[in-house]
Amino acid sequence: MNVYSMMLIGLVVGIVVGYLARFIYGKMHMKSTEVKAQQLLKDAVAAVDSKKKEGMLEVRETMERERKQFENETRERRQELQATERRLNQRDETLDRKLEILDKKERDLTIFERTLVALEKSLEEEKKQLVLAREEQRKVLERISGMSAEEAKKILMQSYEDEQKKDAIILVKKIEQEAKETADKRAKEVLSIAIQRVAAEHTAEITVSSVPITNDEIKGRIIGREGRNIRAFEQATGVDLIIDDTPEAITISAFDGVRREIAKISLQRLIADGRIHPARIEEVVNKVKSDMETNLREVGEQAALEAGVTGLNPEILKLLGKLKYRTSYGQNQLQHTLEVTWLAGAIAGELGADIAFSKKAALMHDIGKAIDHEMEGTHHQISADFAKKYGESPKMINAILSHHEGFAVPESVEAFIIAAADAISAARPGARKESMGHYLKRLENLEKLAKSFRGVESAYAIQAGREVRILVEPEDVNDQEAQILARDIARKVEQELEYPGQIKVTVIREVRAQDVAK
Repeated sequence: MNVYSMMLIGLVVGIVVGYLARFIYGKMHMKSTEVKAQQLLKDAVAAVDSKKKEGMLEVRETMERERKQFENETRERRQELQATERRLNQRDETLDRKLEILDKKERDLTIFERTLVALEKSLEEEKKQLVLAREEQRKVLERISGMSAEEAKKILMQSYEDEQKKDAIILVKKIEQEAKETADKRAKEVLSIAIQRVAAEHTAEITVSSVPITNDEIKGRIIGREGRNIRAFEQATGVDLIIDDTPEAITISAFDGVRREIAKISLQRLIADGRIHPARIEEVVNKVKSDMETNLREVGEQAALEAGVTGLNPEILKLLGKLKYRTSYGQNQLQHTLEVTWLAGAIAGELGADIAFSKKAALMHDIGKAIDHEMEGTHHQISADFAKKYGESPKMINAILSHHEGFAVPESVEAFIIAAADAISAARPGARKESMGHYLKRLENLEKLAKSFRGVESAYAIQAGREVRILVEPEDVNDQEAQILARDIARKVEQELEYPGQIKVTVIREVRAQDVAK
C-alpha cells in the first residue's frame, strides 16, 4: 500500500471515528440536558408551590386585617347611629315640651287680649268721664275767676315764660362766669408769657421836626429874596417851613413823616453847604429823595430780619420802612408793628398755632398806614389790598383785614392772634398818648351811648374811660333785664366806638324803701 492509500484509509477511519465520537457525545449531552431540564422543572414546581403558599398566607393575613378593620368601622358606625338616635330622641322631647309651652302661652295670650280689650273699654269710659269732669271744672273756674280758658292759659304761659327766662338768664350768667374764669386764667397765662418775651421800647413823635441853626442870619438866606428860596424848598419837599422868632431853630411841619425827614436832611445839608438857591435846593432834595428810597428799603429789610420773616416783596419792605416815619396816637408805627409781630409769634407758640404765618401777617397788618394819606380807604383795606396784590393767600388777607373788629370776621386762629397782639401793643400802659380833646370826646360818646337805652337814668365814664357805670330806673328794669342791658350796651360799644383795650360795663339797680314811724 502506498502512502496515498494509507492517508485515505486514515482519513476515512478518522471521519468514522469522529462521527461516532460526536454521536456518542450527543447522546451523552442530551441525557445530561434532560436531567438538567427535569431538575429545573422540579425546582420550578417547588418554587411555584412555595410562592403559592406564601401568597395564600399573605391573602389570608390581608383578609384578616380587612375583616378586623371592617368590624371596627361597623362598630363605630353603629355607635354613631346610636348617638344620633339618642340626640334625635332628645330633640323630639324638647320640641314636645316647647310645643306645650307655646300652647300654654297662646292660651295665656288669648286671656290677656280679652283682659286688655276689657281694660281699653274701661279706660275709654274713664277718659270720657275725665273729659266731662275737666269741662265741668273749666266752667266752674271760669265762673269763679271771671276769665275765659284762653285768658287763663295766656296768663299761665306768660308766668311760665317769665320763670323760664329768669332760669335761663341765671344759667347763662353762671356759664358765662365759669367760661370767663377759665378763659381769663388761660388768657392771662398766654399773654403774660408773650408780654414777658417782648421788651419793646416806646417812641412818641409829633408831626413837626426842628432843625437847629448856628445863628439867625441863616433864616434870611433860607427865606431868600422875596421868599423864593423858601417857596422852592416847600414846593420840592411838600412840607411847611416855619421860620419865626424861635431862636436858633427852624421848624418843619408835615403830616407825612417821610417828607418831613427828607426836608430835615435836605435843610441840614443846605445849611452845611452854604449854597442856598432854587437850583441847589432842587438838586439836594432830589439827592436826599434817592437816598431815602434806599434807606426805606434797608429799614424794611432790617425790620423783617428782626421779626424773623422772609420772602417779602421789595415793595412791601419799602412800605415797612415808611412806617418808621409814621405815628399813631404818638406811637411809632414801625415799633408797634415789630411789637405786634413778636407778641403774635409768642402767643402762636403758646397756643400751638402757625408761628411763621402769624409773624408774617402781623408784620403786614398795618402797612396801609404808610400810604393811607395817599389812597382812599381804611388802612385795613389798603393793607389787605397790597397783600392780595403781591400774591398772599386768602387766609393771610383775612387775618390782616380782621385785626380790628367790625371790618371782617376772623376765619382762623391766627387771625384772632393778630387782633389780640395788636390790641395788647396799642393798649399797654404808656404805649400811646391821647390829646385831651379826643379823650374828653371819647368819654362823652361813651356816656351818650349808654344813656340811649331804655330805662337808663344816668351814665358815668370812670377809670379813664375803661369803665362805664350805669344807673337804671328800678321800676323799668328788673334784675334779669339789668343783666341783659349790660350785655346789649357792651355789644353796642364794641360796634360803634373806637377805644384802646377794653371797657367794663356795670349796670346798677337800686330800690329804696322808706316809711315814717309815728
